[in-house]
Amino acid sequence: MDGLRVIPIRQHGRERLYVCRPDGGNLAWYDRDAARVNLLGADHQEAVLTALAPYLTGPVSVGPPPVPTPAELARLSLHPDDDLAPNRPGEALLVALDRDPGRVALPFRTDPRRRALGAEQAVGEALDRMEGAGWHTLHSVPLPGGNRVHHLLIGPGGLFAVHTLDAHRQRVTVVDPRVSLGRREPRPLLNRVRADASRASYALTAEVRAVLVVVGASRLTVPSAPRGVRVLADGDVESLARPGGVLKPADVEALHAMARDRNTWSRV
Repeated sequence: MDGLRVIPIRQHGRERLYVCRPDGGNLAWYDRDAARVNLLGADHQEAVLTALAPYLTGPVSVGPPPVPTPAELARLSLHPDDDLAPNRPGEALLVALDRDPGRVALPFRTDPRRRALGAEQAVGEALDRMEGAGWHTLHSVPLPGGNRVHHLLIGPGGLFAVHTLDAHRQRVTVVDPRVSLGRREPRPLLNRVRADASRASYALTAEVRAVLVVVGASRLTVPSAPRGVRVLADGDVESLARPGGVLKPADVEALHAMARDRNTWSRV
């Protein structure tokens, strides 16, 4: 069979390589840690092993997969183009910069999109480190109208829509709903953060809490806690993983399977 695609997916701290037909249907996956190729049908074994040959690192066992969980079934039925799990932190900005690198009119100035990208990548990497503790993070979740959830964190402590703000060594003051950055005019950013979390709650039919992470601020001042938004400095991101007991592992997997499907977000 010609035209097979090999797509890497990382979940639960383990890497799998999925082998897909040209139309996106899954034929098999290779679990590196288990050194096993799981075939969804024996008819294509030779073609699957040929496609995986450059990636195999030693002897492997080949056979039918173990009985899949509901979350795994959802993953297997999901077209790769609709799967948001492979998105990198700052995926939307990476794509935008690749399409239009842009130019900055003044010398020695950095394109603000690149600083925003650096902030999203720093926060995304911190969130991805929680993977081994039962958490999943989806990055650059698209919303109708052009907005996006920068990071969606799903785990034992619940669901969080995380918005990243690049402060770049400036003072930041948060007075609900406005956020002032350096000498710029304050803007009602918290309304946007709350709205994105509300849309995520609607899409997933579950409570999604709003979080604003301020990256690289020289000083962060929050005189009083904003309504419905948790404000964190970038060094405190991992504190989101401390609470537990909200979601069972099966619920985490089911919500992650739903959230990673691009079609879930088309109706919000």
